[in-house]
Amino acid sequence: MAGLLESGWRPTPFRQFILKLHSRCNLACDYCYMYEMADQSWRSMPRRMSKAVIDRTAVRIAHHAAAHGLARVEVILHGGEPLLAGVDHIDYAVTALRSALPPEVDLIVHVQTNGVLLNEAFLDLFRKLDVRVGVSVDGDEQAHDRHRRRGNGRGTYAEVRRGLRLLTADEYRHLFSGLLCTVDLENDPLSTYESLLEFQPPVVDFLLPHGNWDEPPPNWSDSRTPYGDWLITIFDRWCATSPRRTRIRLFSEIIRLLCGRHSRSETIGLSPVAVVVVETNGAIEQVDTLKSAYDGAAGTLLHVLRDSFDTALLLPAIAARQIGEQALSNECLSCEIVRTCGGGLYPHRYRTGTGFRNRSVYCGDLYRLVTHIRGRVVSTAGSLP
Repeated sequence: MAGLLESGWRPTPFRQFILKLHSRCNLACDYCYMYEMADQSWRSMPRRMSKAVIDRTAVRIAHHAAAHGLARVEVILHGGEPLLAGVDHIDYAVTALRSALPPEVDLIVHVQTNGVLLNEAFLDLFRKLDVRVGVSVDGDEQAHDRHRRRGNGRGTYAEVRRGLRLLTADEYRHLFSGLLCTVDLENDPLSTYESLLEFQPPVVDFLLPHGNWDEPPPNWSDSRTPYGDWLITIFDRWCATSPRRTRIRLFSEIIRLLCGRHSRSETIGLSPVAVVVVETNGAIEQVDTLKSAYDGAAGTLLHVLRDSFDTALLLPAIAARQIGEQALSNECLSCEIVRTCGGGLYPHRYRTGTGFRNRSVYCGDLYRLVTHIRGRVVSTAGSLP
């Protein structure tokens, strides 16, 4: 760290704070990085974030925003399943955050939910507090229920669809921030895409299932590009539709990068990652998807009751997510699309022995997707968002 600071590098302040309001979940999705992968620290976490931790986190965020002159910060209420915290506790958390931050700082609050518990009581609260709502859904009923099930094996699509119908009613639709869908090669890409469009989402996030070189993702191949091909099928349909019926974040971010702009997502590009997590016990951690790599990968030994977010900024593991090309492997640095791909999502680079200084386990898929989109951008210059 000393060498970095001496060279003139300075950390980028955190602008997105993920609060783990509840550490448990009411589903048993078999691909979940929290419960089914390497890090099992959730077992020792308190179920719900205490009011004392909420209050101190709110003050820490306010101090961080003031220290760095931030005009806007984003807080994501997460879990587990955050709605398990209950209406009153979520009300307390959001009110504490808004009370701690001065009026000149724009606070954007999101909740990311599996949608099963969405009802009028939660939605009335979110409308009162101006909380945006994102929902996880993996396609149509068959696609969704393949993985997103309860502990007894029962699928949840009907419950999620009911919650989405409430969320997209006229009185609540302005709260709807988008859908999150995990890619499953067993699901037809176009059927998946069209089923998501039924809810008229403003944004769709297609996420690659978490994996790494030690634990590759399902049906992965280092000689083929099944995930890239799956996404390209949707990209081509998306591009051929005018007007476009939603924004697909991954595609839009790749296009931004190809046009010389900065990425606004940690999944692609070289922009500094400005995200930090506060666990239910108050621990300050790195982005929680790192839990897919190995036990303790996201830990920092910091805690909101004694440490500031500025202290976290100076940790080598945090800095590694902010120094761009300096954190990449030689193989990535020699690649023609490095400034667009950015090495892929950081957890997907992990390999025992070399840590995260590797190309992404999805390297071939990302190369296939980026070069395909690049060809489309070149052939239709100026017509894509």
